[in-house]
Amino acid sequence: MPALKAGSRPPWVGLAAAVWVQIASGNAYSFPLYSHALKSVLGLSQQQLTILGVANDLGENVGILPGIASNKYPPWVVLLVGVLASFFGYGVIWLAVSETVGSMPYWVLWLALVVATNSSAWLGTAVLITNMRNFPLSRGTVAGILKGYVGLSAAVFTEVYTMVLKGSASSLLLLFTLGIPVICLVLMYYVRPCTPASEADPSETAHFLFTQGASVVLAVFLLTTTILKDVLTFSNTLSYTFIVIMVVLLMAPLAIPVKMTLFPSSKKLNRPAGSSDNLTATDQLLTQSPSEQNLGEDMSDVDVLLAVGEGAAKIKKKRRPRRGEDFTFREAIVKADFWLLWLVNFLGVGSGVTVLNNLAQIGVSAGVNDTTTLLSLFSFCNFLGRLGGGVVSEYFVRLNTIPRTFLTTITQVIMVMTYLLYASALNGTLYVATAFLGICYGVQFGVMIPTSSELFGLKNFGLIFNFMGLGNPIGALLFSGMLAGYVYDTEQAKQGGPTCMGPNCFRLTFFFLAGVCSLSAVLSLILTIRIRPVYQMLYAGGSFRLPQSSGH
Repeated sequence: MPALKAGSRPPWVGLAAAVWVQIASGNAYSFPLYSHALKSVLGLSQQQLTILGVANDLGENVGILPGIASNKYPPWVVLLVGVLASFFGYGVIWLAVSETVGSMPYWVLWLALVVATNSSAWLGTAVLITNMRNFPLSRGTVAGILKGYVGLSAAVFTEVYTMVLKGSASSLLLLFTLGIPVICLVLMYYVRPCTPASEADPSETAHFLFTQGASVVLAVFLLTTTILKDVLTFSNTLSYTFIVIMVVLLMAPLAIPVKMTLFPSSKKLNRPAGSSDNLTATDQLLTQSPSEQNLGEDMSDVDVLLAVGEGAAKIKKKRRPRRGEDFTFREAIVKADFWLLWLVNFLGVGSGVTVLNNLAQIGVSAGVNDTTTLLSLFSFCNFLGRLGGGVVSEYFVRLNTIPRTFLTTITQVIMVMTYLLYASALNGTLYVATAFLGICYGVQFGVMIPTSSELFGLKNFGLIFNFMGLGNPIGALLFSGMLAGYVYDTEQAKQGGPTCMGPNCFRLTFFFLAGVCSLSAVLSLILTIRIRPVYQMLYAGGSFRLPQSSGH
């Protein structure tokens, strides 16, 4: 692959395309928009609905196969599987909700929802891994941007749901069935690996700031228009105008490659010494480890001479990787830090997704008739957390080599207080608690993803980070399906009404989640202390040390 110029257009075109794919991959976050239709049309209990919520989270987060596939096949193959999953999975759910097919068995619906939301795992894995490898020096920023757009997806779909589809759940499911495949098929070609830079490009900072700024403007626009929709009556013309503005804002990242086309840079990117054009960009990047450039650092003079005579590669293969280097999945899962990070993610994200899955019912029990504003608020704050988690952790890790997980610790302490605020059911606290939870929930993703890549490398990152994501559906099963749904149905039975009303519907659940998150905060602090030396090594000098090839 020929060398690319600094700030070359292909990676930035791929990032702009990834924004749209990430919005599509956030379809699982729109479950609250049509969950009421599932419950009413099919006559489900709240516990049955929460078990469907578990299917939603299971499909979204079980990305083991996408992680393996991303290391063996090009991105377009991984994207194609996601397209097929969305088409067939949501197609079956649409048939049930639209009553095109009557009396669909519950287990068929459950499996269809798993397949439908598993499209999120395939689509998200393809674009995230490709772009983090294309921008290895800014992996925290890139992860924050892309996961931020995933967090915005619920607000985007809510905008379409309320302004174009007029609150029709069946129309939304039809959009997922046909619209997501069309978008991803159109953009599939542009999501591809490119030669990464081995040194910081000054123009990247401005480009990332522009992309982040555009996403914040989009988020504010979506939240504002959703709130206005609740208090004002919009004409069709005004509603469609807002949709057009939203589409333009989603296309904003494309301005970067357009600007590079009009004003090309002549500066060349430095490529790793000894690299060959016969190697692909991914091959060059993934065969490096942080200790390769100083092979003899931990070896005696005799060992060095033997390495020269017998081949350094042979010596290196005998040494197990250290944290910060490329691990295989088998090598990673025997590390204590791996399981600490998994537990922190499981307890933090698992508790947060419990509230997300039951957000509509939480709002109704508190006397909120239209819960779309509540969902949009959570989506907006979730976006801020995801974007901010990447940006803020990147700042502190470069400034003082503070591990990203310290930010996780802080946000999980805030989550404990938030759950207690929910449980208090004080007047005016529902929206405040939802906003804080959305931010803290989003930070978990903005921190976990780059942390996984920094501790265990990018070579098998797809499999490792998707395994970390299993904490989400397991948490949803335990905390939402088995706890929250049971507590809600028990209280509803006591009240004898069609829906549960009042703070007791979820109070016990919130107290339990506060305890879970307290444990997670303690584990996160322990992990932060353990991995501080790794970050001192990786970010010595204030920037990420992308290792140079040893010429093998």
